[in-house]
Amino acid sequence: MAATTMTTTVWQPLNDGLTEICTLLEQQISPSSVVDKSQIWKQLQHFSQIPDFNNYLVFILVRAEGKSIEIRQAAGLLLKNNLKGAYPSMSQENQKYIKSELLPCLGAVDRNIRTTVGTIISVIVNIEQGSGWPELLLALVTCLDSNDLNHMDGAMDALSKICEDIPHVLDSEVPGLAERPINIFLPRLYQFFQSPHASLRKLALGCVNQYVIIMPAALYNSMDKYLQGLFVLANDPVAEVRKLVCAAFVQLTEVLPSSIEPHLRNVMEYMLQVNKDPDEEVALEACEFWSAYCDAQLPPENLKELLPRLIPVLLSNMSYADDDESLLDAEEDESQPDRDQDLKPRFHTSRLHGSDDFDDDDDDSFNVWNLRKCSAAAVDVLSNVFGDEILPALMPLIQAKLSTSGDEAWKEREAAVLTLGAISEGCFNGLYPHLSEIVAFLLPLLDDKFPLIRSISCWTLSRFGKYLMQETGNPKGYEQFEKVLMGLLRRLLDSNKRVQEAACSAFATVEEDAAEELVPHLGVILQHLMCAFGKYQRRNLRIVYDAIGTLADSVREELNKPAYLEILMPPLVTKWQQLSNSDKDLFPLLECFTSISQALGVAFAPFAQPVFQRCMDIIQLQHMAKVDPASAGAQYDREFIVCSLDLLSGLAEGLGSGIESLVSQSNLRDLLLNCCMDEAPDVRQSAFALMGDLARVFPAYLQPRLIEFLQVASQQLSTNLTGENLSVANNACWAIGEFAVKVRQEVSPIVTNVVSALALILQHGEAVNKSLVENSAITLGRLAWIRPDLVAPHMEHFMKPWCLALAMVRDDLEKEDAFRGLCAVVIANPSGGVSSLVFICKAIASWHEIKSEDVNNEVSQVLNGYKQMLGNSWAECWSALDPPVKERLAKYQL
Repeated sequence: MAATTMTTTVWQPLNDGLTEICTLLEQQISPSSVVDKSQIWKQLQHFSQIPDFNNYLVFILVRAEGKSIEIRQAAGLLLKNNLKGAYPSMSQENQKYIKSELLPCLGAVDRNIRTTVGTIISVIVNIEQGSGWPELLLALVTCLDSNDLNHMDGAMDALSKICEDIPHVLDSEVPGLAERPINIFLPRLYQFFQSPHASLRKLALGCVNQYVIIMPAALYNSMDKYLQGLFVLANDPVAEVRKLVCAAFVQLTEVLPSSIEPHLRNVMEYMLQVNKDPDEEVALEACEFWSAYCDAQLPPENLKELLPRLIPVLLSNMSYADDDESLLDAEEDESQPDRDQDLKPRFHTSRLHGSDDFDDDDDDSFNVWNLRKCSAAAVDVLSNVFGDEILPALMPLIQAKLSTSGDEAWKEREAAVLTLGAISEGCFNGLYPHLSEIVAFLLPLLDDKFPLIRSISCWTLSRFGKYLMQETGNPKGYEQFEKVLMGLLRRLLDSNKRVQEAACSAFATVEEDAAEELVPHLGVILQHLMCAFGKYQRRNLRIVYDAIGTLADSVREELNKPAYLEILMPPLVTKWQQLSNSDKDLFPLLECFTSISQALGVAFAPFAQPVFQRCMDIIQLQHMAKVDPASAGAQYDREFIVCSLDLLSGLAEGLGSGIESLVSQSNLRDLLLNCCMDEAPDVRQSAFALMGDLARVFPAYLQPRLIEFLQVASQQLSTNLTGENLSVANNACWAIGEFAVKVRQEVSPIVTNVVSALALILQHGEAVNKSLVENSAITLGRLAWIRPDLVAPHMEHFMKPWCLALAMVRDDLEKEDAFRGLCAVVIANPSGGVSSLVFICKAIASWHEIKSEDVNNEVSQVLNGYKQMLGNSWAECWSALDPPVKERLAKYQL
């Protein structure tokens, strides 16, 4: 393809400039260490300021044929990075020149040049969002139709990058085009499914797959053609193509299950076959299908017929592959120091007040996803869908694997133990009668010579923990529970790091399930945990902190015995003193102290002063580091602030009004207000949690800046309520309610604004989450209780969703406050509630028992007031109520 000639003079490079830039690029990519790369980088950055520098780069990429491919490619990659920032502000002439030079190079002979050109084209399309480059579409179509392999490959490569990065661009109207670009490209992509060239088949299928999620009309209307193409490619000799076929079927199952329903048996047979593919990546992609199938709620009977053949495949894929990196990790014993890359990134979850319905990412997200894990996840999902029906196909295989002997078969035994753990929840009813046999079988495996059998046995035993707890009432069950407990504690002190990690995580799970059952064993548990604390390296130390924190959460005030605190606190305090204020190893320790301070309550007082001061110092240091890291001597990391705020919340919750002596002389009030206005949602989330905790236990401290706190909190209720902002709004809403019941009339200035924001949240409850809806209902009630005169005039707008939300709140003191508000506004403006009377009745009927006598009397007054007010119409309202609601309201003699 020839370059387009332009009527104006075409830009030409100066030879000196060209030579200088090529020399710099050559030095930049040279492996020699003599050259100072940072100086070269600086000089290239300096050149970037010259208006036509990017023209030179495209010239070198496209036309410098005497130069090495590496230099030309380096020019192209630098051009790509420059355009990301500079393109919008470039002159139109330079933009045009660059675009006109790129297009003829789509079919360059060298593949590296072609793919670099394709990358740059996709960057420009991303910036222009598809408008302003009609020549590109023409060039792509011409190349695709050319029958020249280089041109077809280059165009397909560029197209695949556009489809991956900005698929919607091709599914948009383009001025001057009769139809959307996707309609022009799709038929051509389908044709390439049958190309003799593997690279073109792969790119074409990859392009179409990008559209399954957004499902444009063009794809929906040509679905049969797409499916035909997939069946043609299903047994492609190239593994990457088979992998894309599997990915397509998985995505279709997730997005448009109806599309594959007519072909379901064929698709399932195919997926079963490729689940055994010799290429592990193809098998992994196929294995994703079974979970997707169950989630899509496709007919389970089709899958049920397949189980006897599917389960053996999944089980054989659950054994460790010979190249699994876990096999290498498993050799590490505790004497080998942790490498930096062993330390997974950790994620602290900010404090949240209310129902725990926020997504909690699995800690395993950092681990590599592979066929073994995917197969175990599929077995877990199948066991939850089919329950005990999978046991006849599964148990003989598990038993056969468990009975293998000899060192060479250890991976088989390990996979069987993993399978038992994976089905422990779904097949619980079928396994329960054999629980004691299963546990008796697993216990000796805790001492197996293979570390990965010891570690998987810890995990599987912890999965059965909650069922064991149901058996502690009988002597045999209790004895087994004690054996599991002692077995896991023994493994905590294993010399293998992988086993330590598994035992400690498993023990934390058992702690949550066992709770107060742990109390008789507290002494021995603490001795083992603190022994582990003394011997673990950094990575596993984090898990010990978690296990100590979980123990504190589980046994609460039972931890408050001098003998226990003597074992627990000195090592933690020593570690606390060793770490600097900018050491990230403080995070898990701060979290651990948060749990301990809440568990011990006022008994934490002897440790409170240094802990409080340290949190204040950390927050101040981070505020300095944000502005000037050099003088702070630390890099800014907001997680320090979040963990410190959460620990201060733990202190407030534990010490109650006893926190007064700590905060009264501090500058916490100003620091906290600052954090409430931080741009990071997780900092604000923790700040509002602390604000609410202080409002509850020591409101006088926040009084001097009360209105500022309330205004900042009320702003969170109307900002963009998505993602992390939901959790911020949740805590801000809760904190306003805590203030309202403590300072009462002083919240008046914000009542009207907050009520209108809460009304909107309640009206669109399905768009937010359960916790925010419940907190909104409670805070609205608390404000209504304090200022019914301000709330009652607007009650018609939100009465129905408010009552529906209150009906979902569990019986507690907060619900009592909310009902005081509900009654107050109804008494102030009875006609405002008439149209929602059925919902008011349902909300009242949601109580199991109203413990407060005055709330009970107010509720009775409201109901009987409406009965009198409505006269003959009351019977109509009463008949609209469901029998269980009438039954609950019977005690009010209506």
